[in-house]
Parts: sequence; C-alpha cells; structure tokens
Amino acid sequence: MDALTLLQTRQSDPRLISPGPTEEQLSIIQRAAIKVPDHGCIAPWRFIVVEGEARHKLGEIYHQAAIEEQQDDRVIERAKELPLRAPMVIIAIADVKENPKVPRIEQVQSAGCAVLAMQQAAFAQGLGGIWRTGYFAQSPAVKHALGCKAEDEIVGYLYIGTPEVDIKKPIRHKPDTFFEKL
Repeated sequence: MDALTLLQTRQSDPRLISPGPTEEQLSIIQRAAIKVPDHGCIAPWRFIVVEGEARHKLGEIYHQAAIEEQQDDRVIERAKELPLRAPMVIIAIADVKENPKVPRIEQVQSAGCAVLAMQQAAFAQGLGGIWRTGYFAQSPAVKHALGCKAEDEIVGYLYIGTPEVDIKKPIRHKPDTFFEKL
C-alpha cells in the first residue's frame, strides 16, 4: 500500500479477531512507532505488548483498579474482558522526561504520534486496529501497576488483529470544513 492511499483510507476497526500480527509484522509496527517526531531525540515513549495469556493479566489489572477506585458495577464487570477484544494490545505510555527544551505536552504528543504510526503500519500490512483510551488510560491504579511515573501518561491502548468484518467506512468529514487560509 502506498503512503498516500494509507493516509486517506486508514480506519479504526473495533471488531478484531485472530490472527494478530506475526513477529515480522510486529517488528515493522515497532519500527514505525519510533520514527515519529521526537523533539530533542529524547524518545519520550514506552510500549508494553500484551498478547495471549498476558491479556488476562491486563484484565486483572483493570479489574483490581476498578474495585480499588470504586467504579460502578458495569465497569468492574467488564474490566477483565476488555483486553480480550483483540489478539494483541499495545499499551503506549508517554514516558515523560525532565527536559528544559521539550515541554511535557510535546512528549505526550510524540507518544500519540507513535500510536497513530503503529496503527498505520498495522493497516498497511492488512491488519486492523483501534486506538482506545477511556477510564483505564486515566486510572492511577493502572498507571501504578504498569510502572508509570507520576508525570507519565497512558496515551492509549492500540488493539491489533484481523478485522472481523471488511467494511470500508465512509469519509465523515470534508477537509474544507476544517481548513482556512489566513
């Protein structure tokens, strides 16, 4: 897939099944992640690959966090199942570093760019993916369980697998709605 086609056709696929990425596909996804804009070359990211039985461990982390943080019953009930929605989940963490020239916001944005780059790399290889955030990206207990520092940010969970259905989504927005000339 050429770059322009990728940029104009990439979509999120919420229903993902096995197989997930092969080792070779994952290697390409990982290389894409670290080629994103990185002011000061400080690599302000960290990634945790979760697949197979480790998805149950992540579900348990979610479950315990939901209980500890007194979430409602629905959140607690669903917590263990969430990581099972795809064969692989990559947790993207903005590993914020003290740097007088690179503010925190730029470091978080760089980690966000890495998530998009990984999703695009997956899509370009015929895989599907969806970038999810929500409560468990903000949970202090989840951040602690994943070894985050206080200033770190979970920028997202990238779910990757084979799209269960092949539905091309229509373009929702028109560029001229968002672009203007000065």
